[in-house]
Amino acid sequence: MISFLKAHVWGQIIVTLVISMAPIVELRGGIPFGAALGLTPWQVIPAAVIGNLIPAPFIILFIRKIFDFMRQYPKLRVIVEKFENKAHAKSGTVQKYEAVGLCILVAVPLPGTGAWTGALVAAMLGLSMKRAMPSIIIGVLIAAVIVSGLTYGFIALV
Repeated sequence: MISFLKAHVWGQIIVTLVISMAPIVELRGGIPFGAALGLTPWQVIPAAVIGNLIPAPFIILFIRKIFDFMRQYPKLRVIVEKFENKAHAKSGTVQKYEAVGLCILVAVPLPGTGAWTGALVAAMLGLSMKRAMPSIIIGVLIAAVIVSGLTYGFIALV
């Protein structure tokens, strides 16, 4: 299986997609990783965008229930509080500028931003999937252009 993932383009695309799903790393790590494997921007960008977007609806729909369950256990309660504090710290822009603020939070390719954080903030603010996902999708697309431009060079994307 590992040899398939290394040797075949589809395996490399799948690895890029999976890396882009991971929290913290997201497409900021997935795109450079796919490029390092030798994939073209047109192979990497769709895989990274799709991978980055897959967790967002699940976070919006289920994170509050998961956090409620985790709060029952003192050691897990600390983790929940850490994530909630992070979401509340990042929520100012979203509260002030609404959909545009959420898009900006997701689009800036820096640590502590991205689809995971955007979805967490949306869930903590009680935004519906219908309101949050368009901003998250646009933000992920903007981040993909920025990271791809920095990785491959902006001229290579034209």
